[in-house]
Amino acid sequence: MKNLTILFVVVAAVVAVPPAAPGEAAKNAPDRPVASRSAFVMPTNVREGRDPFFPESTRPYEAAAAANHSAVEISTLLFKGVLGTPGHYVAIINNHAFAVGDEGSVKTQGGSVHVHCLEIRPNIVVVEINGQRRELNLNAR
Repeated sequence: MKNLTILFVVVAAVVAVPPAAPGEAAKNAPDRPVASRSAFVMPTNVREGRDPFFPESTRPYEAAAAANHSAVEISTLLFKGVLGTPGHYVAIINNHAFAVGDEGSVKTQGGSVHVHCLEIRPNIVVVEINGQRRELNLNAR
């Protein structure tokens, strides 16, 4: 009988409390900490950091070394000729055809290079390579 009385009091207390509106629950919620994003920068040399599991490894520095070698020798790109009519030219660069606005990868001795063709004139083609604007001359070899 004592257990039944306790159960009745608990149920009566739950029913007597009015339900909160959806907006009120958010207002009464405790302040939560804002999650911060961590940032990790790959080291470019030993002084900036090492791999804690393989301290003698050069793997972390390989990406930085590759970025330094991404500078393209302009002499590796050969402007071989122009096809088409005025206003509709197509330039041949290292055996790859480009119209104005075309982008593509061109094979060179140093590896593949991404080229964006900006302008074509009868003896000059203007291209963008790694964010740098370059002019290639037809007669220059």
